Amino acid sequence: MMGEKMTRLLERLKESLAIFQNKKVQKNSRITIGVIWNLLLILFIVIVVGGFFAGGVAAGYFAALVKDEPVRPYNEMKKDIYNYEETSQLYFANKVYLGKVKSDLDREEVKIKDVSQFLKDALIATEDKYFYEHNGVVPKALFRAVFQEVTNSSTQTGGSTLTQQIIKNQVLTNEVSFDRKAKEVLLALRLEKFFKKDEILEAYLNVSTFGRNSSGQNIAGVESAAKGIFGVSAKKLNLAQAAFIAGLPQSPFMYTPFTNGGKLKSKDGLEPGINRMKLVLNRMLDNGYISEKQYKDAMNYNIVKDFIKPQKSPREKYPWLTYEIEDRARNIVAIMLAQKDGYKEKELSQFHNCSF
Repeated sequence: MMGEKMTRLLERLKESLAIFQNKKVQKNSRITIGVIWNLLLILFIVIVVGGFFAGGVAAGYFAALVKDEPVRPYNEMKKDIYNYEETSQLYFANKVYLGKVKSDLDREEVKIKDVSQFLKDALIATEDKYFYEHNGVVPKALFRAVFQEVTNSSTQTGGSTLTQQIIKNQVLTNEVSFDRKAKEVLLALRLEKFFKKDEILEAYLNVSTFGRNSSGQNIAGVESAAKGIFGVSAKKLNLAQAAFIAGLPQSPFMYTPFTNGGKLKSKDGLEPGINRMKLVLNRMLDNGYISEKQYKDAMNYNIVKDFIKPQKSPREKYPWLTYEIEDRARNIVAIMLAQKDGYKEKELSQFHNCSF
């Protein structure tokens, strides 16, 4: 009898202990969940506050970098981005074309409506695929480029939009610094407020450098590139030709097909430019600008046969005539500039027989 009572008592003690332990586990579980929740909340607050703090510091640093940059009005920015010189052309008295005046850079202005759609698409797909979507800068690409610069990464992907490239080439300098980059961003945003996308693209088409032509002369602008490399206007470029030209701005003198003497490079020398052309075609396909058939046809196209033969300059064809024309032109320009600077008509007589 006594044994049965002891057995029941022990069973009750075990049940009580089990209940107590279960409650303790539940309590500990509640404590653990509460602790985790509080830690997550604190972490979230730290991240938010830290983000605001970092953003404030970044904004302050950006403001410090651009504090001396003047607020440029529309007219000034228009003058800056369209400030590119064309090469003067020479004609006989009967309007027969003689050639171009010798210069360090050959450029011929072109309107956007007179440029092949293939070329416009190729440049956007290669240089700035978000061109019609952004407001001058692409934050993700910009932050990536800054991070790569700060960490001195071996991989440099670049973060400049077409708008930023125009600002760098036409308004600022090629100096590599955070100060210049901050001003570039500020001015790119401002440029996008003043100008339409096609106006910005037209400026880019005329400003960018494209290596050398078949006379060995440095070229800028797509019209000079099309005529100097393929012997056609920018409007008549086919897909493969457009892709080749669109690939040049990244490294114009590496990818150009001509030497500084106007000779066609060797097969090995042409390879980088052709590989670049194929990369451009890949990007055009990936971004939906061309079909699979167009892509395959262009990839199999023999671009080398389209490179024009070396062209003689006017100095080579008509040396004495060219020298005489250029000499007279220098005198005329000198007089015009003197008049612009306020010289009187009598004072200008000394310029008539001078050689500059």
